[in-house]
Amino acid sequence: MESAKLETFSIIRRFSTVIVIAVSSLSFIFSSWLGADSLNWQVVIAIIALAVGIPHGALDHLVTLPRSNPTKMAIFIVIYVAIALVAIWAILQWNVWGFIAVVIMSATHFGIGDSAFIAELNQLSARKRSQLATWSYAAAAGSIPVVIPLINSRSTEALEMVNPVLIDWHHGFEAEILIGVSLISTLAILILARERQYRDLVDIAALVALVSVAPPLVAFATYFGCWHAMRHTARLTSLLPRSQNFYQAGRPAKAFQMAVIPGLPALAGTLIFVLILAAFARESITDQFLWLTLVTIWALTVPHMLVTARLDRAALKN
Repeated sequence: MESAKLETFSIIRRFSTVIVIAVSSLSFIFSSWLGADSLNWQVVIAIIALAVGIPHGALDHLVTLPRSNPTKMAIFIVIYVAIALVAIWAILQWNVWGFIAVVIMSATHFGIGDSAFIAELNQLSARKRSQLATWSYAAAAGSIPVVIPLINSRSTEALEMVNPVLIDWHHGFEAEILIGVSLISTLAILILARERQYRDLVDIAALVALVSVAPPLVAFATYFGCWHAMRHTARLTSLLPRSQNFYQAGRPAKAFQMAVIPGLPALAGTLIFVLILAAFARESITDQFLWLTLVTIWALTVPHMLVTARLDRAALKN
């Protein structure tokens, strides 16, 4: 069982890294071929990547209450959705400050989740990593893909397309923010190099390449859907009984599939919800669709982060 699980974790880590490198390469090609101002290909890649990532949080109720009765399950879902709806209202009500809160929250959640994934992988492969390396990696892996794209000079076009109010979200402190993230990343690289965590360094390098080459919208969407979501789904296989059964049968691919299929209805549900939300907006669906999609995803991150905090803490503690 452990060997099958190790295979899943290892494949997903390689997959996410390869996809990020591939998207970085495609972004360079498309930007050179179609021009840096071309947005159509960016929207296509972003929507595909976001669609890949949405289902990964749909199994939170199964992970949190795997053996609960229907009443408790219903209460959990109601509370989960209520928190997301409140978050949607807050972001739409206070665009800039809601956006800043989402940026901080996302960087924290993504960084800790990614480091927890590697901690579980290291446990399976009997590798060790110090707490200093664990948390320095978390700080860099969370801040690089979330913060850097938003202070990139090209982010103005993306934010204008999403919501023009967000263009000056940093209130002119983009240089200071960049310096801060650069210091965090440099320190993490030095610590990881000193401890010979070379595979972790490859991760950091891949993320730096993504945010340096890919447009901001493409960079974040790719990271969310093809890196964070894939690695989180791999972690879910350790908790879902059906996945564990396939691990015991030596079928890691099927075990991963069992953690993906139950989350697919969430993708359809999110799409329907966004369309309904857009229908009540004054602007056209074309103008509002991407913004409302991102708002919905950001809002769902709030209860998702609360649910996964316990899992992350257990992984990092071990």
